[in-house]
Amino acid sequence: MKKLRTIDLTFGAVFVCLMAIGANITVWFPMLAVPIGGATVPISLQTFFATIAGLMLGKRLGAISMITYILIGVAGVPVFAQMKAGPMQLISPTGGFIISFIFVAFFTGLIAERSSKPSIPIYGFASIVGLAFNYGIGVTYMYAAMNTWLELSISYSIAWSGMIPFLIKDSGLAILAGLFMVSLAKRVPSRWLLTVKT
Repeated sequence: MKKLRTIDLTFGAVFVCLMAIGANITVWFPMLAVPIGGATVPISLQTFFATIAGLMLGKRLGAISMITYILIGVAGVPVFAQMKAGPMQLISPTGGFIISFIFVAFFTGLIAERSSKPSIPIYGFASIVGLAFNYGIGVTYMYAAMNTWLELSISYSIAWSGMIPFLIKDSGLAILAGLFMVSLAKRVPSRWLLTVKT
């Protein structure tokens, strides 16, 4: 197992902070929170930052940074959406999206690590795969939550249709994440990026 460097841990901590910032855009811009099926779903940049974490840090450190973010929130630091914290956030309707960030970072990092060099097709594909895990886990969890402990009877297709505006937004950001990382990889020393082979 490759030893983590100080700069790797620093970047991991930066992404924990970015996830907290991305989760709470609606604190300053409340009009970006959209009500869906009795629950309020905030627009955020968390999927974007989780994707960048995987592409930049690799599957291991990317996933670790997401796990750290979640554990900090569960421990009581208000880093989740709308400055919330605590373990109850993981069983809220949007709890699946929080959990999915681990998979987003891991699988985008896995694909990026297997590429010989940064490229728009590879990083774009990795970003879309991460987005698929984000919504696949998040929407399924939300559907289950609404039909069980929230006692809101909705169909799986309705759960998905309600997420279309967010999916469009995050699809655009996923492509942007891939383009951003290809550009970044050309401008910073390769020894700083775990996913760039030296």
